[in-house]
Amino acid sequence: MKKVIALGLIAATAIALTGCTDSDASSPSDSTDGDLRQVRVAALPITETAALWGGIKAGIFAKRGLNVEVLPAQGGAQAIPALLNGDIDFAIGQPFGPFRADLQDLGVVVIGNYASSYAEGDDINAVVASAKSGITRPAELAGRRVAVNSLGAAGDVTIMAAVEKDGGDPSTIKFVEVAFPDAPAQLEAGNIDAAWVPEPFVTQLRSRGDTFIVAPYQAVVPGLTTLTTITTKERTESDAKLVDDFAAAMKETLQWAQDPANEAAVRQAIKDNLQLPEPVADSVKLPEFGWDLDRTSLQTLAELAQKYKVLDKQPNLDRLIQQK
Repeated sequence: MKKVIALGLIAATAIALTGCTDSDASSPSDSTDGDLRQVRVAALPITETAALWGGIKAGIFAKRGLNVEVLPAQGGAQAIPALLNGDIDFAIGQPFGPFRADLQDLGVVVIGNYASSYAEGDDINAVVASAKSGITRPAELAGRRVAVNSLGAAGDVTIMAAVEKDGGDPSTIKFVEVAFPDAPAQLEAGNIDAAWVPEPFVTQLRSRGDTFIVAPYQAVVPGLTTLTTITTKERTESDAKLVDDFAAAMKETLQWAQDPANEAAVRQAIKDNLQLPEPVADSVKLPEFGWDLDRTSLQTLAELAQKYKVLDKQPNLDRLIQQK
């Protein structure tokens, strides 16, 4: 039986791909490919995943005895059941999936970071308003229709915080769920007043005369954690060697991807795995890759989520964060 695995959608260039895996398989990491152990990892088909694809191609995982299969994700929180069912060994996704899993005490743990936004300079996403909306600053998003790719996650939470910080009333924002690739057309049609989008859409919208309003991550949580690496507590206890080997390979992979000397290889991974025009793949803004978790960033995000009623209560970060 084929089964789609899905992850929370992140601020990134989203491509409509669907990943399948054989859910009849017992434990994916039990099998071997020659001397290599098979490992299944769910990740979104977005530009950020180029670090993982590139690290695999560079032989970083094989060096540690791992043959990693990346299962493209589609969006949502279904990666958590896939982890709990043993269909996958690890997943890479935004923090709200593990936040909500912890609130239900499902035994999901975050073992490392993956990507973060930039504390200063050009960030990886922004809110852009249509020129005809007349919006020029965050406070003016109050009472307007603002698109995010996924409701109840980092996009709307940080936009509300940015609006309040600028003196606006965040409770009056009318959030609309729009896929990133559809945002330019929705803005042009007047169906929304502003949209939260990553590159290349930020540049595309600004070049046609729309207005940059704010980079909400940078405005409220500079350097915000955007993607984390997760697995289950049970796996960390029953298969500690696998988790340690994978964590070590991930750490090396993210260091490799962050090294400017390897940027061409990372961008080649985008071209090899995503249907992006080559000029876009060569210029799209990549996040800051790194393995060490920023607990303060995650705690601030969770507190904002509760403040704006996206989460009912705080996750137990002592239980959830198990940095490897």
